[in-house]
Amino acid sequence: MQEQMPLSEMTNEELFAQYKNSGDPQVKQELVMRYIYIVKNIAVKMKGVYVTFAQMDDIINESVLVLMAAIDKFDPTMQVRFESYVAKRLRGLIIDMARKQDWIPRNIRKNARLIEEANNTLYHELGRFPTDEEMAEYFQMPVDKYRTRMLSKTNLYNLVSLDALFEGQQEGKISSSMMELTDESYLPEQFLEEKETEEMLKIGIESLRQNEQMVLSLHYQKELSMKEIAKVMELSESRISQIHTNALRKLRLYMKEHMEQN
Repeated sequence: MQEQMPLSEMTNEELFAQYKNSGDPQVKQELVMRYIYIVKNIAVKMKGVYVTFAQMDDIINESVLVLMAAIDKFDPTMQVRFESYVAKRLRGLIIDMARKQDWIPRNIRKNARLIEEANNTLYHELGRFPTDEEMAEYFQMPVDKYRTRMLSKTNLYNLVSLDALFEGQQEGKISSSMMELTDESYLPEQFLEEKETEEMLKIGIESLRQNEQMVLSLHYQKELSMKEIAKVMELSESRISQIHTNALRKLRLYMKEHMEQN
């Protein structure tokens, strides 16, 4: 009889295969320990989202439960890396918690509404999304002041609002941040809706400027921090944050407009 290889010497792929076959809790625990770093990384990167209503330890504890559930649901035969699969679910957990807390200060909401109204006005006048300089001129303030006092502070608002917009489109079926086409609970019609939304989102991203697309790609696909993206793109961290905020705002408006048409 061939002696079984110790869990510590098995690859992640071998562990997933064994867990799917056996359901052994020891194998699951080994997988949790190997991927716990993702939980910690996202908890640190997204601290700005939850710092006003939760402690990091609480977020990590909740996230470990999400990690364990993701291990149970993950299908190794799908062409999806587990790291990407679970990262989306972990980010979705934090964003959903923030949205339910209604934590966004009134002045940030006010700035976000003013920026959205100005953007809509200039968009219809120009036939395109306005630049930062044109937005600053609209508000009659220097562009640096517009970026630091208005735009940068609405970043998280745009992120949470975009997530809520997707959830409204899904009629409460599933949060956009936690979209996973490998979830066995999906009905065929839900799958089609997700594909349509995914295609709409892809077109929306392609309508953004090249630097905005790059920031979104590096941040959400490559999971780089703003500081790391700043090094890659040879720009200041504050400028990367501004580009990120602009991209989210434009994407939210694009998705909102096209969802209302359908």
